[in-house]
Amino acid sequence: MLIYFEAERFMKPSLEGSLISRIFEDAGSKKIRSNPKQVYALVISTLKYTDYLKEIIKKSGILKQGGNSKSKIPKKLTKDLLILLVHDLLFTKQGRIQSAKHPIKDFVLANKTRLNSEFIKLKLKYKVKSITEFPVNQDQENNSDYNEDSTPVRWFRINTIKVKAESVLKKDPFFKNLKQVHTIEDLFNCLGNIYHDEYIPNLFGINPREKITNTNVYKSGKIILQDRSSCFPAYILNPKADEDVIIDACAAPGNKTSHLAMLIDNKTNGIIAFEKNEKRGEILKKMINKAGAKDCVNVKIGDFTRCKKNDYQNVTKMIIDPSCSGSGIFRRAVDDMILQKNNIEEELSLKKKIDIGRIEKLSSFQFSIVKFGLLFPNVKKVVYSTCSIHPEENEQVVIDLLNDFEIKSKNWRLCSKDEVIPQWKRRGWKKEFIKKGYSIQDSEDLAAGCVRSLPKLDGGIGFFAASFIRE
Repeated sequence: MLIYFEAERFMKPSLEGSLISRIFEDAGSKKIRSNPKQVYALVISTLKYTDYLKEIIKKSGILKQGGNSKSKIPKKLTKDLLILLVHDLLFTKQGRIQSAKHPIKDFVLANKTRLNSEFIKLKLKYKVKSITEFPVNQDQENNSDYNEDSTPVRWFRINTIKVKAESVLKKDPFFKNLKQVHTIEDLFNCLGNIYHDEYIPNLFGINPREKITNTNVYKSGKIILQDRSSCFPAYILNPKADEDVIIDACAAPGNKTSHLAMLIDNKTNGIIAFEKNEKRGEILKKMINKAGAKDCVNVKIGDFTRCKKNDYQNVTKMIIDPSCSGSGIFRRAVDDMILQKNNIEEELSLKKKIDIGRIEKLSSFQFSIVKFGLLFPNVKKVVYSTCSIHPEENEQVVIDLLNDFEIKSKNWRLCSKDEVIPQWKRRGWKKEFIKKGYSIQDSEDLAAGCVRSLPKLDGGIGFFAASFIRE
């Protein structure tokens, strides 16, 4: 029962930090003994379905005279603890309570039949077959802890390989009745609106509760779900159908690759997409086929850094989006409260929450793979990106590349702000360049050549991108 007693403490909202930071801080200080990842998974899922769990418990009547149980209600059984236990009993694949014999567990199991009966009635009420089909109501969406793992905007890109944007927006039954709004804030907690992004062509946002995955245009690949920040690399690369052959060095699952194919008008053999992992390579192929870009993209299952550069004399541009910590993705975001206070650059306050050794290894790998790409014989432009918020994986990699002797000898420079989505306001961190000895002005210019997005605050995941160009 230990995991439930420890998870119970995190069922109430707190102003002292986000759910994930509170759990991991308590684990670090030995205030909880359970695996913090398991505690977090239990709490976040229970919060997601808490209203349904409360309804099941209430209608089962087990808190009135013990329900079907002959024993009295255990003294230590609180409502939050009961919600956690019923969640694991009814809302998980295992369908069991993670505990050895315990009076509270025995009490809940004694009432399992009544609880399960109300669960079946609830599924019939909402006409669902599985828990994943339950609609998330307004209260749940407004719950800050539930939102920790939720995107505030569902972004989708109209795939112009298959269809014109006007055809989707004006003729498709799902989209034609949506009201156009002018800020992403108009999408928050509000159904029936659509936002046309001002930065990326053919990109649109809707409230994540809209049932977009049920539409025919989604199922047929005419629209592709892709976070706005994830669209930055292909747009920054700005490939030309009549000029460029492109390598996508770490291509799976394939959203950036299909975006590239769209930007070069699905030019035959215009893109070479590398994927090291065979299973991920199969996912990549499925995505490319669904997007209608199989003639445009040549998928290579293998390690990009082991290819022979001279075999790719015709390649002129690259996207390199290598493995990273994923700290910009909600489930792995470090501390939402710090982000919301706009203190993200105060990295020292986050150091205790970061696996520095892992970050350093990733940074070293990221430097080596981008350098490998920059040394291709005829490549003129390379976009480097990560879904990380850590400067070790972002600005510091850029700085190390700019200071590398071989890179310097090839006349590479960092693109300026005017060349990298100039209207986007959130740029790189100037402090990182100053720490490496650059002047204030040079640091401002170099930082401005990088783009960043923060988790949720910018309508999606945390992201970083920088572009190198050869004079």
